[in-house]
Amino acid sequence: MKKIHKNILIGTSIFILIMVALLTSATFYLQWYALQAEGNPRGKDISGSFEYIKAHYPHIQTWLDSITYNHALKDTFILAKDNTKLHAYFLQADSCTTQSAVIIHGYTDNAIRMMHIGYMYHHDLQYNILLPDLRYSGLSEGTHIQMGWNDRKDVLQWIEVAHELFATDTTRCNMVVHGISMGGATTMCVSGEKTPDYVRCFINDCGYTSVWDEYAGELKEQFGLPTFPLLHLASWLTDIRFGWNFNEASPLQQIKQCERPMLFIHGANDTFVPTWMSDTLYQHKNGIKEIWHAPGGNHADSYYKYPKEYTEIVKRFLEKYNIMKSP
Repeated sequence: MKKIHKNILIGTSIFILIMVALLTSATFYLQWYALQAEGNPRGKDISGSFEYIKAHYPHIQTWLDSITYNHALKDTFILAKDNTKLHAYFLQADSCTTQSAVIIHGYTDNAIRMMHIGYMYHHDLQYNILLPDLRYSGLSEGTHIQMGWNDRKDVLQWIEVAHELFATDTTRCNMVVHGISMGGATTMCVSGEKTPDYVRCFINDCGYTSVWDEYAGELKEQFGLPTFPLLHLASWLTDIRFGWNFNEASPLQQIKQCERPMLFIHGANDTFVPTWMSDTLYQHKNGIKEIWHAPGGNHADSYYKYPKEYTEIVKRFLEKYNIMKSP
């Protein structure tokens, strides 16, 4: 009898150890998969990103070739407060203006993959533009993708850099921050912080309510798994390793503190960042707000499907809140 009990105890102990090992491995894999993305090869592929943007948005190719050939598209680097080296591209408007846009890219992307929005602002709206590479992307350093949460601190620095680049001795900038997907989430996280008064408004294109909500949806969609226990463990591990967790990374909570106008854009058929997220965000945003559901749009393709309509909606929003003077 004692031998049977002993065997049961040994078997139970082995089972528990195996489960702990599996959960630990799965937790590390989930965090690596979500935040380190195999070294983020797409986000680091600069030449491939140029080819991608030209192929998907052929109407901007002449403009893109021109600004690169004439060396008008310039690089700038800064050191973040933790001494991480960060990079951005910037481009002066053809006309003498201080109207400026800081444009934020999405998950596993880089600044070059936002050049279609850069074209809209620079070519169509006559804006100065600054496009940062978020950490672990493009030419910026970093240990992991920050999902827009700690990126908000870096973007606050880039806002100051943009003002230094584009303001004049007599005229301050009128500035908009515009992000897509994770860039939209970053934009909303920035909007909840204290920003300079020259940041007049924000545009969020298909950003998520929180990192927790986004990962919970993808965990179910891609792997058919519930949030417990993996998401809880991955969030806890992220807090230990990187100093932030999935619950606190909440654009929804940030926009409740935003007092500036915000335009929400979302594809009506988006399932990657479900459209309901923008509807929820819109409902919780106080003050001035507008929303546009791109008909039939999927994730982050509203401009791709409706470039003229997208540009006109953004233009009207900016004009309405004195961000851009009518031509």
